[in-house]
Amino acid sequence: MSTVVSHLRSAESGLKGQLVRFGLTGGLVTVVYLTVTTVLSQLVGLPFQLALAIGFVSAILLHFTLQRLFVWIHDTGFALPLRHQVVRYLLMAGTQYGGTAVSTAILPGALGVSTELVYLATMLVATTTGFLVMRFIIFHGGASPKPRERDPADDLPIDVQIAEFAAPHRRA
Repeated sequence: MSTVVSHLRSAESGLKGQLVRFGLTGGLVTVVYLTVTTVLSQLVGLPFQLALAIGFVSAILLHFTLQRLFVWIHDTGFALPLRHQVVRYLLMAGTQYGGTAVSTAILPGALGVSTELVYLATMLVATTTGFLVMRFIIFHGGASPKPRERDPADDLPIDVQIAEFAAPHRRA
């Protein structure tokens, strides 16, 4: 079991590992968002809209952090510096929020379906699109290190390579 977990946490787990980590992160962030909002509004007594804003900001901060440090693992590091990732992430999150607000305001009446159905369909599109945007535009890996140039001496028998390597050291 620990081997499976270690593999899923590594860059070698590929798309499958990314999907599992993405799902786990989404679940955890949802729980935090709901918990922070509910505790602040119901137990602490903050106005709901204030509690919702604090819950949303908490969720966004946690989501970005987990996406960067847990979901999108690369042996080569990230192609973009942190500040560029933050800007792109916030643009994506704002676009998702705006798209959700517009679709749930307009489509239920236009299509004659419930707001909840439109919301669920929008969230499916937003989640799928978000995964692709984060994978290929925000948290993509850096360029692989350049392979070293081929040395013609690599083709020599190993004993000759050792002798040539040691030769300059013998002269000293």
